[in-house]
Amino acid sequence: MEKIPAGDDTRHSVPPKIGNEAASFLMMNRNKKGIALDLKTPGGARVLRRLIDKADVVVENFGPGAMERLGFGYAELRKEHPALIYCSLSGFGRTGPYKDRRGFDLMAQAMSGIMSFTGERPDGPPVKCGPPLSDITAGLLAAMGILAAYAHRLKTGEGQWVETSLFEAALVQTYWQSAIALATGVAPKAMGSAHPLNAPYQAFEASDEWIVVGGANQKHWGLTLDVLGAPELARDPRFANGASRMAHLKELEAELIPRFRSKPAAHWLGALGKVGVPCGPVQDMLQALADPQTIAREMVVEVEHSTLGPVKTLGLPIKFSQTPGKVQTGAPLYGEHTAAVLAAHGFSAEEITALRNEGAIATANRMQDAAV
Repeated sequence: MEKIPAGDDTRHSVPPKIGNEAASFLMMNRNKKGIALDLKTPGGARVLRRLIDKADVVVENFGPGAMERLGFGYAELRKEHPALIYCSLSGFGRTGPYKDRRGFDLMAQAMSGIMSFTGERPDGPPVKCGPPLSDITAGLLAAMGILAAYAHRLKTGEGQWVETSLFEAALVQTYWQSAIALATGVAPKAMGSAHPLNAPYQAFEASDEWIVVGGANQKHWGLTLDVLGAPELARDPRFANGASRMAHLKELEAELIPRFRSKPAAHWLGALGKVGVPCGPVQDMLQALADPQTIAREMVVEVEHSTLGPVKTLGLPIKFSQTPGKVQTGAPLYGEHTAAVLAAHGFSAEEITALRNEGAIATANRMQDAAV
């Protein structure tokens, strides 16, 4: 559901555009139907109530208290829909001293500690992870929570309120750093691509480009030394085990960096891969999207958009043996499915026209209304 009149925020996250549509909106909203609704109007509220009558799940991410003010808070809806699963996502959660604060991914990454240990060096400036880590993780947590609540409903017939936040979603990503901080009382700092608990487990520069090597456990450590032709390092007490390698990480890097720089990436990836050491190239986004494994797993697919025609987008990251799914449709135009969705829920063509005239709904064009 999009707001009136501006629509979803990602419609305005430009550049880039594909035709007249924001690439960000096309990516985030593939495989969805789209309706535009103003819940502050009597008609908009009436539409949503009818949609909820047939819904298993309601998901909302309005600001604190907004749904309650509109008459769609969980306490209100559960009176008529005790089996409803109601999911709320917010910046900081619905309880605690920050429950009334607004928040975005940037705040969550900063306040969760992530920006304090992300970056190239411990004395460097705070750095945000490239992807919107808390946004994505919060969505995954919400989906998991909804599924758990649905499993409970299948057993009991009882619905419930599921809620999570960007702040908690970011904190979930700090497992290693939280473990270190809670155990030692010391806040971990940025280490570049290195791992805070295992070594060598990081990026190394070959003679032509960067690669990553996961030679941290004892077996892989020994195999890495065989490939590097550095058996003497296996006898060095500074590198005898994982704990000692972490304690002497800078010395370890000083030994390994010039060796990796001596030959091209293809040599190291071939040799390390042959003996079973986890490794890979550091790819840019275009290289990653064109990777043979990406293509084989159908993680880049082409879908049909209503006005743009074929558009490339990310595919379905979960594969099912019995109920295979796929991304089939492009992102909706603004209000593209409003009329059809309302018609499917019993609204007549005349009612849809009246709702549009009231400003309660928006449709992609009047031809849709005429076709209902």
